[in-house]
Amino acid sequence: MPSFQLFRPILAGATLKDRALACIAAAIGIGVSALLVGILAPDSAHHFLWIVPPMGASAVLLFAVPASPMAQPWPAIGGNVISALVGVIIAHLMPQSFLAAGLAVGLAIGAMSLLRCLHPPGGAAALVGLFAGASTSFLFPLLPVGLNAVVLVACAYAYHRLCGRAYPHVPSPAKPAAPAATAPWTFRPGDIAATLEEAGLALDVAPGDLEELLRQVERRALVRAYHELRCTDLMTSGVLSVTRETLPGTARDLLVERDIRRLAVVDEDGRLIGAIGLRELVQPADRIGAIMSPAAEATPDTPAIELLPRFAQDRIHAVFITDAEGRPVGVVTEADWLNVLTRGMK
Repeated sequence: MPSFQLFRPILAGATLKDRALACIAAAIGIGVSALLVGILAPDSAHHFLWIVPPMGASAVLLFAVPASPMAQPWPAIGGNVISALVGVIIAHLMPQSFLAAGLAVGLAIGAMSLLRCLHPPGGAAALVGLFAGASTSFLFPLLPVGLNAVVLVACAYAYHRLCGRAYPHVPSPAKPAAPAATAPWTFRPGDIAATLEEAGLALDVAPGDLEELLRQVERRALVRAYHELRCTDLMTSGVLSVTRETLPGTARDLLVERDIRRLAVVDEDGRLIGAIGLRELVQPADRIGAIMSPAAEATPDTPAIELLPRFAQDRIHAVFITDAEGRPVGVVTEADWLNVLTRGMK
């Protein structure tokens, strides 16, 4: 039912198994963090500070979306510590109020942005620091907030390594544009930035990762296109042909003048009966019919990818595309396939 579409997963690439393991790992990470901070807490009366609430949000990022730039160790630790420090400073400078709350979160976002450690739970850490009150020590951002974050990151590191995933995530380097080596139809890194700016989007993914993802999508689409491509899509129309009575010199002149490697040989009704190239023309003969070779042919609906073994293994330089009556209507050459294959090159 359409109403249930709202409950579909919104993150690509996540499986039920991944989510289940992330739940277990987050539970362990939060529990270990709370235990260690509780042991080190100087005042058991403040047991509610053993684990600060923003760690719950940090756990979502660290265990469920570890490739996010906001889920890396520096944002997770620095974002929480710096934001909590901002909140404590605001608490010492002014009484708690709606203005103080707004300033704490706004300044925390600014500080995290400047220090390259933007972390969404940092906004909550700023409020925790503020609500802790003016009597709170300036060590509060380190203990418990900093220790919570360090332990949680350590647990995330161990979990992802045990699962065979790289953490911290190292984003793919953004490749510089190379117009001379890039097919004109494909995208370039500058196109990604321009599209995001035009759409007004700020994605939670590194530019290099986004480019590499799009490149892989592009390659998959090309592979699919290769299998769906038909000879009629690839062939060159207007086949040059000669008859079996054509003189070898005439055929040689046509090959050199048009810079092609094979000519179609047709009968009186225009049906394909053979092919001729410079390789055959080195033999002495009075007419083409005496030295022509069997022609490689295919139908317009033949998948073009089926021609590759003939080019690579049979050393065929041209495949003539014939209609239902056997008349050549086009030709596919090695150069035609090379033009298609180089579309996937960067």
